[in-house]
Amino acid sequence: MMAPAFAEAARLLEPRVRTAKIDTEAEPALGARHGIRSIPTLVLFAGGREIARQSGAMNARDIVAWARGHL
Repeated sequence: MMAPAFAEAARLLEPRVRTAKIDTEAEPALGARHGIRSIPTLVLFAGGREIARQSGAMNARDIVAWARGHL
C-alpha cells in the first residue's frame, strides 16, 4: 500500500507542491479524463499542464526525488 509513503512525501514537498489523491473507483470519469490506467499512478502538473507521469508504487523518498526532479 502506497498511502503512507504518499502522505509522507506530501508532507516533505509542502509548500512547493500541492498533492491530491483520486479514488478512481468512486470517480471513474475523473480517472479516465486523466488517462489513469493503473494504480497507483502519479501525475505531476505545473501551470495546469501535465509535466510528468509515473506508474507503480514508490516509497516517500522516491516520490519526493521524482517530483523535485521534474520541477
